[in-house]
Amino acid sequence: MIIDLNCDMGESFGVWKMGDDAGVMPWVSSVNIACGFHAGDFMTIQRTVILAAEHGVAIGAHVSLPDLQGFGRREMALSPAEAHAATLYQIGALAAFAHAQGQRLHHVKPHGALYNMAAKDARLADAIAHAVRDLDPRLILVGLAGSALPHAGAQLGLVVAHEAFADRRYRADGLLTPRHEDGAVIHEVDAAVAQAIQIATQGRARTRDGKLVDIRADTLCVHGDRPDAAAFAHRLNEALHKAGVGIGRIAA
Repeated sequence: MIIDLNCDMGESFGVWKMGDDAGVMPWVSSVNIACGFHAGDFMTIQRTVILAAEHGVAIGAHVSLPDLQGFGRREMALSPAEAHAATLYQIGALAAFAHAQGQRLHHVKPHGALYNMAAKDARLADAIAHAVRDLDPRLILVGLAGSALPHAGAQLGLVVAHEAFADRRYRADGLLTPRHEDGAVIHEVDAAVAQAIQIATQGRARTRDGKLVDIRADTLCVHGDRPDAAAFAHRLNEALHKAGVGIGRIAA
């Protein structure tokens, strides 16, 4: 049994630092690098791509709504045409930095509000999927497990990856509990690791009200903005191996 372990990275901006990218990098198999819309800048992108190349992990574009002040977590009303153009713009930027380091962009994963919106909105999901295909049909599209986004990608013939979260609480419909609700984020490391193992080995997670919901997972996310991100990634990596789950990038 093999699963991808991914992390959102490159979310610093100028002199402002977020996360411990260097500390997390050895324990994951792929990274989603901010493209400047919710976080990141050209020097941060370059440094993060170089770091990923040095560790041999898969490089992905972490595309977002244009919401730098809100860290991409505030919903915005974008037309499908705007969503397509914004996604293409950001993927192109990451692809250029990857190419400069002799690397090929591996996947695309939306961030924050865009991720959650595309999980439910078929027209938005389709626009994002078309942008990915239009730039490079070999790119893998990552989205919330069982949601509209991987469905849209599959409909266009893209390789898709269904994503699950170790440290986010699920609702009974398989969607994530919104961050503004109590208990949406699992801060306790043991509980988050236990959820990740249950998802990886049993394909299900326990909701906030104690019910079980089926979760398909090709990849598990480690949030790079956790204060204990490096220690958590290390712990999760070890726990997965002990449970008989290997870690490796998604095959295109």
